[in-house]
Amino acid sequence: MAKAAKKSQVDINHYDVVLAPHITEKSTLLSEQNAVVFKVANDATKPQIKAAVEALFGVNVTGVNTLNQKGKTKRWKGRPYTRSDVKKAIVTLAEGQSIDVTTGI
Repeated sequence: MAKAAKKSQVDINHYDVVLAPHITEKSTLLSEQNAVVFKVANDATKPQIKAAVEALFGVNVTGVNTLNQKGKTKRWKGRPYTRSDVKKAIVTLAEGQSIDVTTGI
């Protein structure tokens, strides 16, 4: 019984790693090279991202590239503030596999 509870806990952790798909023109062009872009947790590692995508979407991941986008400094009513930092993951899928990010998880 304890192992079944632990398995569901691991599945919940996958949702903490992959936060949302990142849909832009560039990420749409990357889909031609079998790649999908996700916003991920700032402390997520490449092996964690790979395991989460494979578990959530049922695909084989061949590579994960990550980048940290620093938050821009903006002004609102003359007062400066900083947007949040975002970590993105470019996930390359195995040949012939795809993820439809418009349907959700």
